[in-house]
Amino acid sequence: MSMEVESLRSFLAGSVFVGLVLAAGCTRADSGDVAWRSEEGRWSIARAQEWYAKQGWMVGANFVPSTASNQLEMWQAETFDPETIDRELGWAAAAGFNAMRVFLHDMAWQADPEGFARRVDQYLAIADTHGIRTLLVLFDSVWDPRPKLGPQADPVPGVHNSRWVQSPHIDVQRDPSRYDELKPYVVAMLTRFKDDDRVLGWDLLNEPGNHSPYYDEGWTAAEKEAAHLVLLGKLFAWAREVDPRQPLTAGVWIDVGARTHPVNPLDRLMIEQSDVISFHTYAPLRGARRAVEWLRQADRPLLCTEYMSRGSGSTFEGILPYFKEMNVAAMNWGLVNGRSQTIYPWDSWKKTYAEEPRPWFHDVFRKDGTPYDPAEIALIQQLTGN
Repeated sequence: MSMEVESLRSFLAGSVFVGLVLAAGCTRADSGDVAWRSEEGRWSIARAQEWYAKQGWMVGANFVPSTASNQLEMWQAETFDPETIDRELGWAAAAGFNAMRVFLHDMAWQADPEGFARRVDQYLAIADTHGIRTLLVLFDSVWDPRPKLGPQADPVPGVHNSRWVQSPHIDVQRDPSRYDELKPYVVAMLTRFKDDDRVLGWDLLNEPGNHSPYYDEGWTAAEKEAAHLVLLGKLFAWAREVDPRQPLTAGVWIDVGARTHPVNPLDRLMIEQSDVISFHTYAPLRGARRAVEWLRQADRPLLCTEYMSRGSGSTFEGILPYFKEMNVAAMNWGLVNGRSQTIYPWDSWKKTYAEEPRPWFHDVFRKDGTPYDPAEIALIQQLTGN
């Protein structure tokens, strides 16, 4: 057993109260209905609804330029690509998109705090010229747990997100005594942009507890989920200290609306701490409906920050009209086919794809700006009035 994991287990053994406190804050009927409590410092329901009413219906994508394979390649000075960002966000705006969800990385900030912040500001300025505002994601639990600064390896041909990286580094995630090392990054970024109207909000940790089956992370899925319960609580607390004008959130993502007997502790933490409720669903319409119907009990605005995986039945035509009907903000995964290679499905990690998959799993445009499916663009334009 590594020293980090031994330290983690010791720490969590003394933190059992976290789950007990969370459990005490939620009531559940036999039907799975819940009554979510409000935390001190969290936006009131009225404030959240007022903020949401001013935004209009938000529809967009999770964005990384086609020239970047991961967050570090997007933000490091040597590979930051404003020309491609400008061109591709132009295609997005023409399609009717008005929002993007964009991942940052703590190591890029640590290496060059001022330069990193300037590049984020430059991105926001470009997006603003296209009428696009951005939900910024501070940390990410998914894919390669051991990011390295500097030049990034080329993508593995035909493999979905083969170079995407977690944030923070797994060595930090596994060692609770190091969590406070992350606070300066959180505070610096929120302080810099806390009154910036180009920023829609702050997504603190993408898919907490997501344990990659394709990497040796050095701990179990249960240990990761327990650790992220503690880490995410700290992230919300640090962000509340800054008190940004934009809302805070972290997205529920596993079988949303199904893990209700009892409600999973991480799900409960995300729902009870978020100012606006975000979630992911890659299920067909029935699963999306289940998620929305369950989360609406919080009586807060809903943002679906990941959906649309054609191969699993989550499509624009199947899901997006329902989201508009329910006034749920919608951000699909992927914009332009590129170095992230998310046109390939998740099973490309185990199955060889010698040619372009049919259908594409994610993404909307080819590298030349041609839509993968013109009918999808026509639908988005119709729904957004573009």
